[in-house]
Amino acid sequence: MPMKARFWKSPRAWSLSLLLGVLLAWEWAVIAFGWSELVLPPPSAVARSLWRGLSSGYFWPHIAQTSLEVLAGLALGGLFGFACGLMLGESAFGRRVFMPYVVASQVVPKLALAPLLTVWLGFGTLPMVVITALVCFFPLLESTMTGIGQADPSRLELFRMLGATRWRTLWRLKVPTGLPAILAGLRMAVVLALVGAVVGEFIGGSQGLGALIIAAQGSMDTPLMFAVLTLITLQGWLLYLGALWVEKRLLRPYAIIQGKK
Repeated sequence: MPMKARFWKSPRAWSLSLLLGVLLAWEWAVIAFGWSELVLPPPSAVARSLWRGLSSGYFWPHIAQTSLEVLAGLALGGLFGFACGLMLGESAFGRRVFMPYVVASQVVPKLALAPLLTVWLGFGTLPMVVITALVCFFPLLESTMTGIGQADPSRLELFRMLGATRWRTLWRLKVPTGLPAILAGLRMAVVLALVGAVVGEFIGGSQGLGALIIAAQGSMDTPLMFAVLTLITLQGWLLYLGALWVEKRLLRPYAIIQGKK
C-alpha cells in the first residue's frame, strides 16, 4: 500500500488534520471578521504568547506548582479512595452506613470548599492538594467497589473450599479481577485531578496555571489566557497518556494469559 494511502487510513492522521483545519479556520475567522485580540486572539498570537512564556522561563514555575499539586493530590486522594473502596466493597453494612455521607461530600461543589480550605489551611500548596485529593477520591472509591464485586462466584466458592482467608481472597482474587475497573477509575481521577488543582488555584492560589489565568484576566491579556489553557490541555493529555501507560503495564499479564498482544 502506498505511503500516502496508509497515512490517510491512520486515525492519528485524521485527528491531526482535524486540529489543523480548526486552527486554520480560527485564524481565518479572526482576520476576516476583524475581531479584537481582547475578544478572541488568533492561534498565531496564542503561539507567540506561549513561546514567549516558555522561552523566558515565566511559565515553568507555574507548571511545576500545578504538577506538584496534581501529583500529590492524586496520590493522596487515589490511595484513600482505593482503601475506602476496598473496605466498603467488603462490607455491606459499611456501605449502608457510610455511602450516603460519601455521596453527600461529592455533591458539594469543590469551588465552594476552596475558600473554606484556604481559611483553615492558609494559602499555598496544602489547600490545593486537599481540593485535588477530594476530587480524585470518589472515582477511585466507586471503581474499586465495583471492580472487586465482579469476581466470578465459582472462583469465590473455590477459594472458600480451599480455606483461603478473607484477606487472601481479596488480594489474590477480587483485586486482580477488578483491576481493569480500578484502573478505569484512575484514568478518570487523573483528568479530574488537574481540574481540581486549577479550580483551587482560581480561589486561593498565588502560583500555578490557574492563578496565572486569573492574573491574565486581570491584565486583560487574552492571548496569555489562551496560552495557559493550551498548557493545561497539554498537561492533562500527558497525564492521561501516563495513566494509559500504567494501565497497559499492569494489565499486561492478564492480556498474555488471554492470548492477547
